[in-house]
Amino acid sequence: MTALSAAVADYLDLRRGLGFGLAGMDRLLGDFVAFLDDAGLEVVTIDAALSWATRPARAQPSWHAKRLGYVRGFAAYLHAFDPRHQVPPRDLLPIGPKRATPYIYSDDEIGALMSEARRLTPPLRAATFEAVIGLLAVTGMRAGEVMRLRRGDVDLADGVISVWDSKFHHSRQLPLHPTTVAALADYARRRNRLWPHPEPDAFFLSGVGTRLCPPTLDGTFARIRRAAGLEPPPGSGRAAPRLHDFRHTVAVRTLVDWYRAGHDIGARLQTLSTFLGHVDPAATYWYLSAIPELLALAAARMQRVTRPKR
Repeated sequence: MTALSAAVADYLDLRRGLGFGLAGMDRLLGDFVAFLDDAGLEVVTIDAALSWATRPARAQPSWHAKRLGYVRGFAAYLHAFDPRHQVPPRDLLPIGPKRATPYIYSDDEIGALMSEARRLTPPLRAATFEAVIGLLAVTGMRAGEVMRLRRGDVDLADGVISVWDSKFHHSRQLPLHPTTVAALADYARRRNRLWPHPEPDAFFLSGVGTRLCPPTLDGTFARIRRAAGLEPPPGSGRAAPRLHDFRHTVAVRTLVDWYRAGHDIGARLQTLSTFLGHVDPAATYWYLSAIPELLALAAARMQRVTRPKR
């Protein structure tokens, strides 16, 4: 086995440990390493990566871009250990819509968002958005699922939220931590005091007692985000944090906690997938975005596994 072949094996093990599927990556990277060997190259170069990625010439541009994307990830991994390896730029063979870079909220940022929500007026609006942000931060629910919650869907006695007929018509139940139950119970009491009417049958109400709608939720969150100082600087080119990024945050933080506890990540991915409401764990991989802490934990585990025994 050559050094590059061994590096491919280590890289794929690292991705498996992070919970990502390979989807043919092992075969393609093996073919790329064979291409480098045939060319007499010991390091990845941009020219070699581009030459391999654009084979066969008759293939669709999207396939060429996908092949180069696999090499880009592998080259970045190699470059961390040996700067001689060249990482193909992201604007090389661009194709198709780009997925938005997820924003991972810190505890302090979530606290700042909830604090700013409490400053809203009228009081019902403030109570609702503080509770909504808190619920999204601990469950990773979709914003639409939160807006559609009925009062009967939130079982505070048993500490369970039922999500009915969500994306792809799937339903699920989410167990809640006692602190989350207490926070939702407090919100329900305040809501009933501020809006003592039986209609609408919605758990979360707007400031005027109506069911939350996307313009109200998105617009108010944008105001809260700006007040909390989370708006990206003008001209930075960065997207503003979104409500949907709470799902990324929950997924990544869960993975970090599992790594710290020494759990088998691959065996637990189905649990996280079910909690997030995904039909297939493959859909969950989109949310497992790398953050420095996660990469450090994965690298430390890899080092323990691959360290020679004495």
